[in-house]
Amino acid sequence: TPRNVLGIIRPTVEALPTLTRNQHIGILATPGTIQSRSYPLEIQKFLPQATVTGQPCPMWVPLVENNYHRSPGADYFIQQPIQQLLNADPLIDTILLACTHYPLLLPKIQQYTPAHIRIITQGNYIAASLKDYLRRHPEITAQLTTTAHTTYLTTEHPHTFQQAAQLFLEQTNLQAQHIELA
Repeated sequence: TPRNVLGIIRPTVEALPTLTRNQHIGILATPGTIQSRSYPLEIQKFLPQATVTGQPCPMWVPLVENNYHRSPGADYFIQQPIQQLLNADPLIDTILLACTHYPLLLPKIQQYTPAHIRIITQGNYIAASLKDYLRRHPEITAQLTTTAHTTYLTTEHPHTFQQAAQLFLEQTNLQAQHIELA
């Protein structure tokens, strides 16, 4: 059965022309995302004159996943990539947080980012894109239920998944089941 997949990069990148004032955009992401150059390549399609500077943040995901993101010890690991990014391009006026974990770091990221720089998280743009897609495709909307039950299946240990999911979903009673993929 064919499945439609909502991308994460495109909805946010489509909004960038209205968000950046000078087309100097910073990307804070995992090393793999930075290395892939997926964001600069997509941004160039919408803002061909943009200067895009990426900075890997190798410690940010482990800080979140180990629940150290609010600790004072996290500050150094959060401040350093931001400073390196701004040193690479002091004209940056917009920073895109290109990882689902990074909004949990937002208070500390804001603490170390000059106030004139707009920080973009992806969630609202992705949600708006999905809402727009469903509005334009009533045949898909008709297949959806509004009274669904959520089941979490994971290939990792259910307890590990539950701890991480509770951080993101802010729910304390979710349950996960372990599955094996063939």
